[in-house]
Amino acid sequence: MVRPPKTDVIAAVATAPGRGGIGVVRVSGPDLSGIIEGLIGAPLIPRQARFARFKDNNGEPLDEGIALFFPAPHSFTGETVFELQGHGGPRVLQLILERCLELGARLAEPGEFSRRAFLNDKIDLAQAESIADLIDAQSKEAARSAVRSLTGEFSGRVHELVDLLIRLRMLVEATLDFPEEAIDFLEKADLSGQLHDIEAKLALVGTKARQGALLREGLNVVLIGQPNVGKSSLLNRLAGYEAAIVSEISGTTRDAIHEAVQIDGVPLHITDTAGLRETNDPIEMLGIERTWRAVKQADIALLLVDASHGVGEQEATILARLPDIALLTVHNKIDLTDEHARLAADGKAVWLSAKEGSGMDILKQHLLRLAGWQTTGEGTFMARSRHLAALQSATDHLTQAGLELTHLELFAEELRLAQSSLSSITGQFTADDLLGEIFGRFCLGK
Repeated sequence: MVRPPKTDVIAAVATAPGRGGIGVVRVSGPDLSGIIEGLIGAPLIPRQARFARFKDNNGEPLDEGIALFFPAPHSFTGETVFELQGHGGPRVLQLILERCLELGARLAEPGEFSRRAFLNDKIDLAQAESIADLIDAQSKEAARSAVRSLTGEFSGRVHELVDLLIRLRMLVEATLDFPEEAIDFLEKADLSGQLHDIEAKLALVGTKARQGALLREGLNVVLIGQPNVGKSSLLNRLAGYEAAIVSEISGTTRDAIHEAVQIDGVPLHITDTAGLRETNDPIEMLGIERTWRAVKQADIALLLVDASHGVGEQEATILARLPDIALLTVHNKIDLTDEHARLAADGKAVWLSAKEGSGMDILKQHLLRLAGWQTTGEGTFMARSRHLAALQSATDHLTQAGLELTHLELFAEELRLAQSSLSSITGQFTADDLLGEIFGRFCLGK
């Protein structure tokens, strides 16, 4: 059972650590009149900005700026909220926060403002998570996706599915109460047709959610191959600058080099690794060991080979050791051959020149296809792994329900389980320990 919101007063600096032009201290609780009086010395008009001096316990000014007052329930948290917008110096903000604590507030826990908003039904759980995702967004596509979730578009689709399941469950439950009329009743209700309609809508939501999850999590790509096949050159070309040292000397890359890049707004976490070969050099052996560890953590492996000889015995040895992972063979250095930039018909190999840049657009677009990214991210929802797991669980239960159409009790139970899975996304059925895990990752002041 989810705990009710706490009723004490909380306060925190709501702006990022460090110096800035403006800093915000946020306070939330059931009754803030004492804190407002102690800091401002006069009552405030709701939702009206007022210039004021923020005073200490002796009446001396700590700072001056804008004071805002939002009485419950018309605030972000659903409680009475008081905000002080002053100068953004760390020490100044700390003095104001300390004054709030003197007047009876306590320091807010990470994510506690958002958690109170959720518990007071101001936002649902998916919207609360999207706040953190919006703050962490690394591209405009990710930011737009997070805003869609924050404004309730993702939650609205989930609620629509839950409502359809509830109506279908009502039909089935009513039939169970009058078994002698079951056949005629279910034929008229088109039970199978309604189920297929829900499955189709759920599949569409799942597609958009997976796109949003890709924007949030990105794709882990590891570059592997023998020494001197151009792994570091490819990393530099993808990064757009000299992120790795390029040399004709074999074994230059001894340790994994990590670089974050974006392709059409999708983050790629690329790891350049030590060349894979037989060696007695203990330092190089450590680098090779780290290469295989990086492979185990990757979503896609790019096996680079010299386009002049292609995949040989040494590459075959590497392939034999690869785990079950998406693989793309990259034939590099076509500038030294008669090959031209292209993608194999089966999509398993690409020919390019990392040195000259030819074929790089082909590689980038194919990486997005391998990741499951569609040509545009329009309409995507920012989703997390728990959302995808819940959507998949609901899909599995609906599939099972389709197999139980002649056993209405089992059919009804599968519908109930599907509804429960979907409801966990928005927090209608959510364990309290999960809330602690989710909101504990938020920053202070949110």
